[in-house]
Amino acid sequence: MASSSSSLLVTIFLCLSFLYFLSVDANEVAVGGKAGDWKIPPSASFSFNEWAQKARFKVGDFIVFKYEAGKDSVLQVTREAYEKCNTTSPKASYSDGNTKVKLNQSGPLYFISGTEGHCQKGQKLRLVVVTPRNSAFSPAPSPSEFDGPAVAPTSGAAKLTGAFAVVSLVLGFWTF
Repeated sequence: MASSSSSLLVTIFLCLSFLYFLSVDANEVAVGGKAGDWKIPPSASFSFNEWAQKARFKVGDFIVFKYEAGKDSVLQVTREAYEKCNTTSPKASYSDGNTKVKLNQSGPLYFISGTEGHCQKGQKLRLVVVTPRNSAFSPAPSPSEFDGPAVAPTSGAAKLTGAFAVVSLVLGFWTF
C-alpha cells in the first residue's frame, strides 16, 4: 500500500510540475521577425515599426535584439529622443549583442540604435505593450504571411486543455 501511495504522490507532483510549465505564458519576441536582426533595414520597404504593429506585445513578454556586440547597441529612449534620434540620455543602454528586455508595463516603448547614423537610416523601433485582460484566455499570435514575430505559440485554450488533461490523469491514477 505504501508503494501505491508514494507512486500516487510522485504522479501528482509530476502532473503539477507539468501544469506549472503550461501556466508560464511570457513570449520571447525577436525584433524584426524570425531572423531577429537588429540592424539598418535592408530596404525602404521594411520598417521595424510596421513589423511591430503586426505583432502583439504583452506585459511580461521579452523583446530580443540580436546584433554584433561592439559594433552596435540598443538604447531605450523617450518618445522625443526617438523622434530626434537623440542618443545622449537613454533610459537604458545595452551592448551585449543578444539583449533581452522584459516588457514590465503597458504603453509605448521606444528603442533606437546607439551607433551614429543608424537611427536616421531606420534602425529604430516603437512598440506598444498591452496588459492582457485575462492571461489564461489570451489568444496566441496567429500565423501570418509576413516575417512576423518569432514567438513560442501559447494559448489559453492549450493551457485549459492541458489543465483538464492533468486533472484527468491525476483522477485516473487516484481511482486506479
